[in-house]
Parts: sequence; C-alpha cells; structure tokens
Amino acid sequence: MSNQWVIPDIHGCFFTLKKLMETHIQPSQKDELYFLGDLIDRGKRSKEVLDYLMDLEKQGFNIKAIKGNHEVYFLNAYDKEKNRKTSFFSKKHSKDYLFWLNVGGKETLKSFNTEDIRDIPESYIQWINQLPYYYTTDKYVIVHAGLNFNIDNPFEDTDFMLINTRFTVKPEKIGHKIIVHGHTPLSMEGIKTLINERNNYHYICLDNGCYYKNSETYGSLVALNLNTLEIFTHPNIDNRYEN
Repeated sequence: MSNQWVIPDIHGCFFTLKKLMETHIQPSQKDELYFLGDLIDRGKRSKEVLDYLMDLEKQGFNIKAIKGNHEVYFLNAYDKEKNRKTSFFSKKHSKDYLFWLNVGGKETLKSFNTEDIRDIPESYIQWINQLPYYYTTDKYVIVHAGLNFNIDNPFEDTDFMLINTRFTVKPEKIGHKIIVHGHTPLSMEGIKTLINERNNYHYICLDNGCYYKNSETYGSLVALNLNTLEIFTHPNIDNRYEN
C-alpha cells in the first residue's frame, strides 16, 4: 500500500530531515512525498536539503515539493543580482538580495560555499523555479501558507499562498477539501488539535519551527501520513553539528 506523506518547512535542517525520512517514514517509490516549501534559508544546510530531495527524485521517488516564500525570496534575489547592471554609480546590491540575506539567505550562501548568489549552479535555480505553488488530492489542498477565501477563486492568489498567516476556510470554494499547510510555527499540541478537529477548522498546520533553538515548544520536524493521519516527529539535530 502506498502512502501520502506531508513534511513542512525544513529550512536547511538536513540532518533532521534525513533522520526523519530514514527512521520514521522509510518511503517506498510508490509513496507520494509532499514538501510544504521553505526548504531553504535559516538553517545551515540548504544545499544539502536540495541535493537530498533532488537525488531522491533522480532515484525514482515521487517528490512533490512546492514553493514557499523563502524559495520565492531566493529566486527574486538571484534574478535581480544576475541582471543587475554594475557601474561606479550603481548600488552594490538590489533590495531583494539584501532582504533575502536578512531572512536566512546568508546561511544558504554559506551552504553553497560562496558569498555570491550568482555562483549557485543553474540546476538548483531551475529545480526551485519549476516547483508549483500547491497540489490538490482527492481530500486535501497542499499549500505553503494557506488560501485567500476573500476572492471568488482562492487558487488565483499565489502571493497569499506564500505569506498569509491567518485565514478562514470557506469549504465550498475548494470542494470541501482540507488545507494542509506550514509557514506559521505551531506547538505540537496545536498541530495535534488541528488534526483531530480538521473537519471543524478545515485546515491542518504542520510547522513546528524546525530551526528553532532552545525551545520547549518548538524545534521539531513533522511528517503527517495523510492516509492514516498519523504524525511522526524528530527534534532538530542539526544544531549539534553547527560550525
């Protein structure tokens, strides 16, 4: 029997992801592996996370990652820097690039062993760029941050899908599916409550802030089995390997 797994914001926590995948999930190539975006930034091993997922994909695993706001920040920064015209009077860096650096981009650059985003190989840019904003299954909408139900078609507002932090679901607008999202860190107690009360709230948030340090409430990476609604967690172990 194949399973559908959803894993939220990894944020460069490669060792934690690998441990969760290989110890708890142990996926087969028949499984669907959904990743809720924010694969990169903040944590120190964004390149390793991307390499791991891209390698699984090459091996034939069914990787279904989506864009989060940090992927879009990264792409915007890369595009602006690549096309920036340099002259004596021009600014050294674009606003998009400086913004990205301040929200975790510095750590991502370090994982690629460079100080220049233009040195990142094109293969990574292309892989991130082709990621969709959401997936739908027979029962669920899988998206990074949520949907805008204040418009006729919630699937038209891709900006909202990336950065929203609050919404009220109108089930009839999405075929009475349940939204599964990340983006907004929530306690494990809160995550479990949303799973149990999913038919009342019509959404499940899975982000426990994997990159958090020294927190009793946050700091684990979560995986949800959509078939059984069983959750598996692994505390952040990347902090042990910081240099």
